Amino acid sequence: MNDTTGHPPILKLRNVRRRFMLGETTIDALHSISLDIHAGEFLAAWGPSGSGKTTLMNIIGLIDAPTEGEVHFEDQDTRVLTDDALTEFRASKIGFVFQNFNLVPVLSALENVMLPLQIQGADAGTIRQRAMAALIDVGLERFKNSLPDKLSGGQRQRVAIARALVVDPKLVIADEPTANLDSENSRMVVDLMREMNRARKVTFVFTTHDPRLLDHVDRRILLRDGSIESDEVMA
Repeated sequence: MNDTTGHPPILKLRNVRRRFMLGETTIDALHSISLDIHAGEFLAAWGPSGSGKTTLMNIIGLIDAPTEGEVHFEDQDTRVLTDDALTEFRASKIGFVFQNFNLVPVLSALENVMLPLQIQGADAGTIRQRAMAALIDVGLERFKNSLPDKLSGGQRQRVAIARALVVDPKLVIADEPTANLDSENSRMVVDLMREMNRARKVTFVFTTHDPRLLDHVDRRILLRDGSIESDEVMA
């Protein structure tokens, strides 16, 4: 399976299917997906609405379990993890960026970035230091005390990226991270993710419906009707 890095897979999906029940109707959201994602990759999954992008991201991010098939993260078979172990595993290894930012409106930019470390139970001094470093990385240190409603959409998404990175994850999942941004901010957010991918050596997987953003990636996977139609390494 395609590799743009020369590194071993961080994540392996084997024959993954995901079905949902809608009333008495069975919806096949994913059809027998097999996929390797390698450490350090910058990968986009794209395709039309309803192609299965979000379902695939939820499975890659260990938010959802497949109906059939296997998901291995760093050689750990995630099927054998208890719910508590899976939650801890996900919190320590995966960062998430959402299209609606998902920032807590009553918390400052810095406090939003601190949240994942607080949940992990890190000591207060370390939490503040690491959160501030993450804000510096995304160029928002002077907005550390600003509430989300005082920030632009692009700035809010940069705070969300800092929050995803503050736990030093192995993998960052970004589901349509530019969907609510204009073209200029979309480009800036993808460029920032790319910069963090290279500087921190962290794997990024993001979804998009905007083909203009695909020039920035190492590898792009086209989904259609729940299946991988193409898996292309960019020159």
